[in-house]
This record gives sequence, structure tokens and C-alpha cells, in this order.
Amino acid sequence: MARRDPLPPLNPTRAFEAAGRLLSISKAADELSVTPAAVSRQVRALEDFLQTPLFERVRGGLALTSAGARYLSDLIPLFATLRAATEAVRSGSQSGNVLRIRSPATFAVRWLIPRLAGFHRLNQGIDVQLTTSSVPLNFEREDIDAGIQLGSGDWPGMNTQRLIPNELVPVVAPTHALKKPKQLERQTLLHSLARADDWDLWLKAAGLSRINAQRGMRYETSLLAYQAAIEGHGVAIAQKALVEKDLAERTLVIPFGPVLDRGAHTYYFAWPSGKRQTAALRAFREWLATVIRD
Repeated sequence: MARRDPLPPLNPTRAFEAAGRLLSISKAADELSVTPAAVSRQVRALEDFLQTPLFERVRGGLALTSAGARYLSDLIPLFATLRAATEAVRSGSQSGNVLRIRSPATFAVRWLIPRLAGFHRLNQGIDVQLTTSSVPLNFEREDIDAGIQLGSGDWPGMNTQRLIPNELVPVVAPTHALKKPKQLERQTLLHSLARADDWDLWLKAAGLSRINAQRGMRYETSLLAYQAAIEGHGVAIAQKALVEKDLAERTLVIPFGPVLDRGAHTYYFAWPSGKRQTAALRAFREWLATVIRD
């Protein structure tokens, strides 16, 4: 019996990446210049290949399953790298106009990627190569020009630019009838391993220190924890700026306060100090500054 190729079919994978990133079959079809029916067929073909569902229908549109969210978080930086490498070859430039950036997966998917099209419109000669990881930035050992990192922003050998407020709020699917913070005693808490202390910090700020902040379900990234909350698995603790779209579309709601502002402990854009900045890096920093002001 022939061994099955472990690589997925490219066109179905591309259709899923677009539909998952946009959470819309019709928007993915517009981006790929095909019909919505074609995107749906391609997504089903990938689900058949993987033998697992990647989407489910929810009120107001599509939602990723846990497996779909995990797969998407891995695929998005791969496709970004593929696009950047392809454009670099087509333009005959392998370095000067390529900007290599690394970001935590949740921040990349939830904040940066939805805004990157604006940068590309203004800077068509610069290709952004985006990869994801939660390990600390190390410009001496990594072949990257800049990165995004969570913390105090005061890191040796780096210049930093603050990006978003780090406001922690509980979020839950609107089908959960939660009205009072004390109801969390009977709820499943959803945790991100990358942000293990968030529930403990929020519960103390809410005066609920008697609730066991360690119980519940744990996920590798906040991206997966948010998706679990959308699917009704429990209550996640979220960075408000990273769930704005879900709150606007009411796939998630904030059932009660308080809003805990972590102040200077937030996401920063960082680049090596003492090193000459390329024109591409300067353009990206200037674009980020306009996005943050808006």
C-alpha cells in the first residue's frame, strides 16, 4: 500500500487559510478570485484529507474549531513567508526590500495581520516576512530585523515602541448567562500557557481571590483559549484589544468588569539598538505609529 503524502493539497490549504483568517467564505472567495462554492469545496477537501472538521457554523457566520484554530495559527506565518519569498524572487531582491518580523501567534493573527494590507498598499516595494514564536527575541542569534514581544519594554540592546493597551477582561460566548463575577465559581476557566498568571491577576483585582485561579482548561496560546470561549467551553481571560472584532460581532461578550489595565506590561515592537536601520524598517515603524494613533 502506497504511503500517504503527509503534505496537504495546496489549493485547499490556501482556501482554508484565507477563510480562517477572514472568518468568511465570501471574503475568502473575493481575495482568491473564485466563487464561494469553490472555497467551500476546497475547505471540505482539506477536512477530508485531515479527517477532522476545521469550521463550524455559529450565529453570525463561521467559527474555527479548536483543531482549525490551531492549524490556522501554524499556517498563517507559513503562507506569509511563502508570499514574501516568492515576491523577493520575482522582484529580483533577496534582502534589501524584505522585512523579517517575528511575533507571538495570537498577536499576529488577532492584531497585526488584519492591518498589514494597509502597510502593503502604502509600501508596495517592501515585502514583510512574518514568523511566529513566543520565545524571547534575540537579534544576535536570529535572522530577523524586528519583532513583537510582551513585557515591560525595557530590554537590553533593544529599542522599543509600545503598541496596544494591555487591558484584561473576562470573555464568554453570549449563550452563557453570566451577570455577576461570583458566578465564575461554577464556570470552567480557560487559560493560555503563554499568559499563565492572567486569571490570578484579574481575580485579585475583582476581589475574588478565594476563587481557585488555577482550575480549568489550558491551551498553548491565547488564540486557542479565545476560540474555546467562542465555542462555549468556558470563560477566557482576554486582552481586550485582541478580541475587538469578536466583541463587535458578539461572538464573545464581556459579562462584567473590572477592566484590569496592566500599564507598561504590554506588547512592544522591538528592534536592535546600535544598528543602522534599513529603509524598510523605518517605513514599518512609521506606519505602526500611524496605526497606533488611529
